[in-house]
Amino acid sequence: MKLRNTAAAAVAAFALVLSLPASALAASGDFHYKFRDADGVEQTSTLHDPEGGTCINLDAVGSDDIEPGFAPYNQTDSWVTVYVGADCDGPEWLLRPNGRPATDRLLVRSVRFDG
Repeated sequence: MKLRNTAAAAVAAFALVLSLPASALAASGDFHYKFRDADGVEQTSTLHDPEGGTCINLDAVGSDDIEPGFAPYNQTDSWVTVYVGADCDGPEWLLRPNGRPATDRLLVRSVRFDG
């Protein structure tokens, strides 16, 4: 009888683990930002379901050697800190989950989502 109860508990625990989201540290949703390409044309880039708890240098703007991105827009379910510098350095601002688009004056090179 004890073996049957132990086996049932193990199967139930395994089923519970399989039902959990794949990544508990990922933010659900999209994070957008704008940047100007080499020709000066405004572009938009999006991070879809970005990883949480780690610093992300943004594509096309994540180096201190090039112009930063601007107008970040957090449409994820997580708070995000945006940084003016690469590697989550320099001045920072916190953007709320599912917030409004930030002004074009808010510059960004790297981000960190709460995880």
